[in-house]
Amino acid sequence: MQVQERRNIMKYTPMIQQYLAIKAQYRDAFLFFRLGDFYELFFEDALTASRELEITLTGREGGGEERIPMCGVPYHSVDTYIAQLIEKGYKVAICEQVEDPKQAKGVVRREVTRVITPGTVMEGKFLQDKENNYLLSVYKQEDAFALAACDISTGEFYVTEVGSESHLLDEVMQYRPSEVVLLADDVTVEEGVSERLKLYSIAVTKRSVERQEADQDPHKGFRTLFGDVKSGRESTHAMLVAASGLLSYLRETQKRSLDHLHRVTIYEASSFMVLDQFTRRNLELVETIRDKSKKGSLLWLLDQTVTAMGGRLLRRWIDKPLLSKAEIERRQAAVQALLDGWLARDELRTCLKDVYDLERLAGRIAYGTASPRDLVQLKSSLKAVPGLKRILRELAVGSDALRDVADRLDPCRDIVEIIDNGIVDEPPVAMKEGGLIKEGYHEYLDKLRTASREGKQWIASLEQQERQATGIRSLKVGYNKVFGYYIEVTKANLSALPEGRYERKQTLANAERFITPELKEKEALILEAEEKRSELEYQLFVEIRERIAREVKRLQTLALQVATVDVLQSLATVAQDNRYVRPEILTEGPLVIRDGRHPVVEAVLHGEPFVPNDTELGLDRQILLITGPNMAGKSTYMRQVALIVIMAQMGSFVPAEFAQVTPVDRIFTRIGAADDLVGGQSTFMVEMKEIEVTLTNAGERSLVIIDELGRGTSTSEGMSIAQAVIEYLHNDIGCKTLVSTHYHELSHLEATLDRLENFHMAVNETEDNVIFLRKLVNGPADKSYGIYCAQIAGLPPRIIERANQLLDEYEGAVAREVAPGGEQLQTNKQNSGAEPVCEPITIGAPAAEEAEQLELFWNPGQPAAGKKAERTVPSKAEEKALKKLREADLLNMTPMQAMNFLFELKKHI
Repeated sequence: MQVQERRNIMKYTPMIQQYLAIKAQYRDAFLFFRLGDFYELFFEDALTASRELEITLTGREGGGEERIPMCGVPYHSVDTYIAQLIEKGYKVAICEQVEDPKQAKGVVRREVTRVITPGTVMEGKFLQDKENNYLLSVYKQEDAFALAACDISTGEFYVTEVGSESHLLDEVMQYRPSEVVLLADDVTVEEGVSERLKLYSIAVTKRSVERQEADQDPHKGFRTLFGDVKSGRESTHAMLVAASGLLSYLRETQKRSLDHLHRVTIYEASSFMVLDQFTRRNLELVETIRDKSKKGSLLWLLDQTVTAMGGRLLRRWIDKPLLSKAEIERRQAAVQALLDGWLARDELRTCLKDVYDLERLAGRIAYGTASPRDLVQLKSSLKAVPGLKRILRELAVGSDALRDVADRLDPCRDIVEIIDNGIVDEPPVAMKEGGLIKEGYHEYLDKLRTASREGKQWIASLEQQERQATGIRSLKVGYNKVFGYYIEVTKANLSALPEGRYERKQTLANAERFITPELKEKEALILEAEEKRSELEYQLFVEIRERIAREVKRLQTLALQVATVDVLQSLATVAQDNRYVRPEILTEGPLVIRDGRHPVVEAVLHGEPFVPNDTELGLDRQILLITGPNMAGKSTYMRQVALIVIMAQMGSFVPAEFAQVTPVDRIFTRIGAADDLVGGQSTFMVEMKEIEVTLTNAGERSLVIIDELGRGTSTSEGMSIAQAVIEYLHNDIGCKTLVSTHYHELSHLEATLDRLENFHMAVNETEDNVIFLRKLVNGPADKSYGIYCAQIAGLPPRIIERANQLLDEYEGAVAREVAPGGEQLQTNKQNSGAEPVCEPITIGAPAAEEAEQLELFWNPGQPAAGKKAERTVPSKAEEKALKKLREADLLNMTPMQAMNFLFELKKHI
């Protein structure tokens, strides 16, 4: 096979042979082959790239029998095309000329200088200012998965270990990586993990483990690889394999210094609140469900950060809420200090506006791709640090966190001085054409500048001298990069030129261009000075960049402190603007919220009042079973409880009048449902899968939120599943739980489950209208108002009328089928005679003894209530009258209002 390939290569020209030899080493990437001012692609790469990039496909002779497919892009706009390919999940290998064409013998030597993959982008349109671009590696050892995550554009590097595939996927999805490298001891890799990652449009690369890096002691290995290790847990062999494998992949693809990856953070995943992918999606923490946009998410609400690195850190705080009471209160104290010192906070925000993205600037400097303009931005950012330090010291009286940040802020005055002395304040975009270095920085450079300047002044005066000598008023002296300096004379004036002195250089349609011996000599001096000056300026700039690169650790430490300040001031700003309060953090105990509000819904109401609600969950009240109509606010209420808990545990203030929060280790949500067509799962199967994840992983310290439990199947099966799940959460797990359902029959569980309590969303119903009050009140609901929701959605009146008619018939039939004792079996026994899946569900009161109570519509001819006799089924009008009577506020009625109320009640009956 190899002999045949070599024979095939030999039939092509030397340049195509060189291309094919390099391409053989990078078969999985587009090879951008530098030819002059273009990057060219050939063969299959050209065919695919022309289609993906929508550029013209051409061809060229290359020594074979057929023309070689070919396409190309200009070198100065290559970043745009590369970004398009990377966004589609491809890899790009950049092949540059590494030899001066003037000194080359034969084909210019070329080498791949970098491989760009979705997870290794350092600059360009692919990077979002306030978002990380993570590259992950995963390694499985026995029953554990090690995970390493790196953003090479910022220098962040994290390592952890989890115990199961589901936990691994939860952790992976929190990073939202662009690319994942699956490491294995042989070519067999976890196919299940690989396929599930691809479903989320994550690029997957499979690699075997390099034993020479993996077989060392983990503790020494991490120190060797990084030098600086921040550890929240003990490192393991699997973690070292994941980290070293990721670094090896980066070295192979980037082919340059990775000194900015000098610090690794080893953390315990269980040290933070765990939020699985269902919960993150359902609560819309960083993006909305509908259109995947930031607007409308919790991140959108809380993001009042000024800097890009602050925005990225805020996102990480939302992804990983804290569990430690001390750490939460430390952040709270900092937010409180910034909230109280609002004048100083405004000044702080003004200072932060002068700070550019220090993390990515430091990354590009260490990487060797920073431009002169990047260094000027760095200087501007560093000059703002003394102001930040002064303001923080004023605010740090009540906050250890702010005091620590202020002490760690390093103004890096030596770096400012290096840039200020060497780089001009407004450098050009092109780095190799001069104009970068300040005068007085380098003596020889100043001499070259003088020679160039004087030569240009001589040429400027040459035009006037030549006009006087020849008498040609239209004569002019010009310059272009191809022909250099020239004297241009129109053809009508050629006869006026003296013979012998002017040497023809170029002929135009209406003019001739000449050069004189004096101009030729001066041109050589000027161009030599210009070339030397440009080369020397670029060389001096690289030296300055390398000096700063040696201080990149200081810059990254500074960037983290500035980002922390930015996030804290953002939380304080949001708290002030929205009247948030500081929650009390408990070690053990209840979750208490007084007048809690949904933070995002409240923000988008645009001035309309939000109806607040209370929440209390603890040892005596573990589960709230919430019934009530569609559109009454059940889902909003449950989401707001979860969001308030997340906000409290990330150190933020919360939308409530009062809150006590005992940190929860996990939040599980089952809200909404949709078909998973790609995964081959129906809506009901998706719901059941989410319930399975919840019941498998929830613990006593978890918060579980389940909306519309049991829908998607038959009524009897749905209620059976719902009751079984509620009983399991109550009896076996014992966690704080909010459950909403339309199955009003489940309200009887309050009598048998001592830590469950019924609640419903209040409704004000009249003959012509239904008003959803959005208020959570004690007790079960008796109606769902689904037909009313269909009516306001715009269904034809004929359908609404028919639905009401069928509802009356159905409810009447159900009432007639109820046994005298009030029991109705809602489960289906199997043909085999197996036991039902749950106990009989009681409609109305439980079978236990009830206190004797007279009914409003009691007939004296019948036995009194409470005695064994068949109860009369009230009519629909009587049900409405009873409901109005129960909800009447008699204590606050005037006598006239009471008489009117009785009159309306009688009229209604």
